[in-house]
Amino acid sequence: MATKQHPVYSVRRRSVLKAMSLAAVAGIGAPAWVRRAHAAEPLVMVSYGGSYADALKEVIADPFTKASGVPVQILNTPDLAKVKAQVTSGSVNWDIFDASGPLIMAGSSAGYWEAIDTNIVPTSKVVGGVGADRVPNYIFCGGVAWNSEQHSSKQPRNFKDLWDIEKFPGRRALRNRVSETLEMALLADGVSPKDLYPLDVERGFKALDRLKPQVRKWFEQTPQMVTLIQSKEIDWIYAYPNRIRVAQESGIPLEFSFDQTLNLFNYMAVLKGSKRRKEAMEYIAFALQPQIQANLADKLGLAPVVAGAEKLMKEASRRWLPDLNNPNNVFVDDEYWGKHYVELDKRFKEWILT
Repeated sequence: MATKQHPVYSVRRRSVLKAMSLAAVAGIGAPAWVRRAHAAEPLVMVSYGGSYADALKEVIADPFTKASGVPVQILNTPDLAKVKAQVTSGSVNWDIFDASGPLIMAGSSAGYWEAIDTNIVPTSKVVGGVGADRVPNYIFCGGVAWNSEQHSSKQPRNFKDLWDIEKFPGRRALRNRVSETLEMALLADGVSPKDLYPLDVERGFKALDRLKPQVRKWFEQTPQMVTLIQSKEIDWIYAYPNRIRVAQESGIPLEFSFDQTLNLFNYMAVLKGSKRRKEAMEYIAFALQPQIQANLADKLGLAPVVAGAEKLMKEASRRWLPDLNNPNNVFVDDEYWGKHYVELDKRFKEWILT
């Protein structure tokens, strides 16, 4: 079980709560699916691997294939550089890019995504975060995790603790991308959550300088959030609770603190030039059905983005949702990263190597 329970479902407070209410009043109908008579060329989606990819296949991809006749292939690790190469060369092999806000926004700024076809995708039913070329598909969060078999008495509960190497000695692991990592560094350095944006980049890198000798792994793949602490290669790690939950349910002794979290939208976008644009839009529409949203949230401990879907979730799953109204928590500013991700991630990658 998570170390703290937060059965709260709200996003960006009043504005999105209002949107949820209006969407609920309007009602959300399930679209009709026309099954193709013959198997189509596979729809290719790049996303995060491990238990997340397994859940996507079980909850969305396989039911979509059954309903539409369109097979879905899920590839691991969203990579914006590969998107750029495909789009600019005109040789587009991927169809759907399933990733967090900073990557999606950077791709949007670069013109890598098709416009969302609102004749197929019911964007008016989504509670927030919709753009002309992107649609959120869930809300997730990140915080501090550890192996409870390895550390049973005293653990870092927030980002300030994670940076406290005297009180909490041990090997750290952080993501190898600047978004989320720079926010953590600034919060650990004492910046108030309400004053976080625009980010004080220089202060953030100085805070990272202090922790860098203790960071033994800058990991790229999301499943490593589990494997690095499961193997006890790492003591303290930045992780997503949905990953920790799945590990716990498999009997792996991992724990997660909800005392302070970074909260984020995850999005779906269709690569510009996709040969399967219509099928990709149909997949997105399928994924936004309330029951599908609730099923995915139940499976992974995520927060749905369609009004009313949270009411369809199991109570046990709701305990793994972050408290988005906790003043210690931060909702990552995707618009900020849309403007600054490429330049800052380049600096961050170079900084890691020095």
